[in-house]
Amino acid sequence: MGITGRREFQLTKARMTSTPVKTVPYFEMVFEEPWLILLLCFHFVLLVTAITFRKKINFQMGLFVMALVGVYLAEKINIILAKNWEMFAGQNYFDPYGLFLSVLWSGPLLFISIIILINTLVSLCQLIVRWKRAELRHRARLARGKQD
Repeated sequence: MGITGRREFQLTKARMTSTPVKTVPYFEMVFEEPWLILLLCFHFVLLVTAITFRKKINFQMGLFVMALVGVYLAEKINIILAKNWEMFAGQNYFDPYGLFLSVLWSGPLLFISIIILINTLVSLCQLIVRWKRAELRHRARLARGKQD
């Protein structure tokens, strides 16, 4: 969809809601707003939690699923926040395409999910190596037992 299509969509949406839809240029974002600071702190705490509990695979899988559910619900969250932005924000950041929420909500959640996935794969590789070493030790013991 080109620029013309986007403008037509905004005009159609403005006619449906009877209020003009203003898209916020991203250079006008105010990162001093409390809810944005809380959102960034939430992602930082989630990242630190994922790194801190990297040895707890079950906890990591729960965190992984919750992060992906958060990404899945991003569209619904965007709709809710677009309707109620006056309650917590100084301007409407929530465009109909969900770009703002994708960058500041889904992006960090996907990044954390990828970190958890890589950690899980590394743990799985370590487990396979330990299992194979134990199997080789067991075979060596059986071979020594047959020689005696």
